[in-house]
Amino acid sequence: MLLSEFQQLIRDRYFATDSARGAPATFLWFAEEVGELAHAIGKHQRGERSTADQTNLEEEFADVLAWLTTLANILEIDLTRAVHKKYLDRGGPKGTK
Repeated sequence: MLLSEFQQLIRDRYFATDSARGAPATFLWFAEEVGELAHAIGKHQRGERSTADQTNLEEEFADVLAWLTTLANILEIDLTRAVHKKYLDRGGPKGTK
């Protein structure tokens, strides 16, 4: 799946409710998901590695990506274009990120 296809999938499924919620409230949901990802990463780093924990880690990564994509949709940001401008065009950023 291309990033543009994922962005369209999220738009098609959730845009009506997401746009009604607005960017500030959606950012709070995004932040909560980042916190859940941090917790899952912490469990992974502590060696608590079961199949369920790996599944949870994958789900949290997917949730963070979905909520980030939701914010981009609300704020009318084409993620493919943004990534190209930042990381591919003109040789990409210089130095470390």
